[in-house]
Amino acid sequence: MSRIGKRTLVIPENVNVNVENNTVTVKGPKGELTLDLVKNINVKVEDNTVVVEMSKDDKFTHAMHGTTNANIKNMIVGVSEGYKKGLEIVGVGYKFNVQGNKLTISAGYSHPVVMEVPAGLTVTGISNTEIEISGIDKEKIGEFAANVRKVRSPEPYKGKGIKYKGEQIRRKEGKKASK
Repeated sequence: MSRIGKRTLVIPENVNVNVENNTVTVKGPKGELTLDLVKNINVKVEDNTVVVEMSKDDKFTHAMHGTTNANIKNMIVGVSEGYKKGLEIVGVGYKFNVQGNKLTISAGYSHPVVMEVPAGLTVTGISNTEIEISGIDKEKIGEFAANVRKVRSPEPYKGKGIKYKGEQIRRKEGKKASK
């Protein structure tokens, strides 16, 4: 049994967790999230706690035990507090522009890259070189942030590109002139 799978999750006061027909539904002040359970994983809600159990001990079920527990914990935190992820762009002429549910990225290409913001996420422009992605679904936020970063990944020589806030880019030394 995994250690993460065995932990009991405490439900905050303003959050409601229901289990019906192999589906876990978590409702809170910020919204509602659902998770479909894989077979041989059971979720029990008792008092103010959630317990994830395995009914069969095979390799796949063992792997999904901790994953299911972590996903339910992320759902509880998401509907009660929410998640945020920051991105910054480095480079001359590189910038972000947020208009409604469209994010326009100028990253040194001959054309600006326009991305549609998925439903349930909010993109806030802090400045023209910084944005913040927020929402209740941790997985959606991470996936959208990775897709934005993929437009122009940071390069190791000058450090130009889109990076997560606080990310350290390993720098390389350029070519040396021969003597």
